[in-house]
Amino acid sequence: MLAWLVRSALKQRVLVLAMAALLVVLGLRASADVPLDVFPEFAPPIVEIQTEAPGLSTEEVESLITVPIETAVNGVPDLATLRSKSVLGLSSVTILFERGTDVIRARQLVQERVAQVQARLPAAARPPVMLPPLSSTSRAMKIGISSKKLDQMQLSELVRWTIRPKLMSVPGVANVAVWGYRDRQLQVLADPDRLQASGVTLAELRAATGDAVLVGGGGFVDTPNQRLPVQQAGAIQTAEDLSRTVIKIAGDAPVRVGDVARVTDGFAAPIGNAIIDDGPGIMLIVEKQPTGNTLQLTRDVEAAVEELRPGLKDVKIDTTIFRPATFIEKSIDNLTRRRTV
Repeated sequence: MLAWLVRSALKQRVLVLAMAALLVVLGLRASADVPLDVFPEFAPPIVEIQTEAPGLSTEEVESLITVPIETAVNGVPDLATLRSKSVLGLSSVTILFERGTDVIRARQLVQERVAQVQARLPAAARPPVMLPPLSSTSRAMKIGISSKKLDQMQLSELVRWTIRPKLMSVPGVANVAVWGYRDRQLQVLADPDRLQASGVTLAELRAATGDAVLVGGGGFVDTPNQRLPVQQAGAIQTAEDLSRTVIKIAGDAPVRVGDVARVTDGFAAPIGNAIIDDGPGIMLIVEKQPTGNTLQLTRDVEAAVEELRPGLKDVKIDTTIFRPATFIEKSIDNLTRRRTV
């Protein structure tokens, strides 16, 4: 067999040389598009389901949320390992599939089973969320955001409406996790003594504040020529607006929210925190999709951040906290640099 190959190659040497040159050209072109990463994809297909349940203890999360979800997804085709973790206010169920399993099909099968059990979860639990598919080394970058003029609630609004949507639009980005997030809330702090003096129950206070911020449709008005939509503008914008909301009429005088409670701008009890430059800030963790090109993704994310900088003059954005692409760039530089002895 080997002698035949040698004779054939010598007889068809022009064809062999042409094919060798073609393979070299194709190899050079393919090498330019090869994704560069620190490690190859070594993890099997994974689907993770997280369910938030504020206020529930670890035991309640385990028995009322984690176990029903585990029971529902157990038996999904090609399932290899089923893991779960329950902590205070959070349930996490991780499903590992056999290697070679189609991730999109697996996610669809899991989603169908989770939808069936969702109606049986307690009212305190939020809808289960299936995390996006991530690479084995999912963390591609860590970006620190801080400011000397803006507090964390104002930074959180910038992250929610400006920075995170811009980063999520970068090709290859699967998710942008946020640490140190402070979502603005209008908090109503009831005073029991003032409630009793005004003859108002806590249930009435809760109903009044809930109705005050409720968004409802305004309907429409028909004219001889057309139908005009009516938009109901929200009357509650600030804490002062909510404090003027009427709970009920006691005699001839209205009892307002501000008469029985203190209304302030605040945020929910934080689960995590972020320290940037020895001060409070926000940490963005950019996670990449499977088979993503870490080097190209990093450059695209940095380009997106540069586009945002002119509009964020009071905000400091640090993209050098964690940057695996630096290791790749140094490795390529070491391989391509000519060394002289």
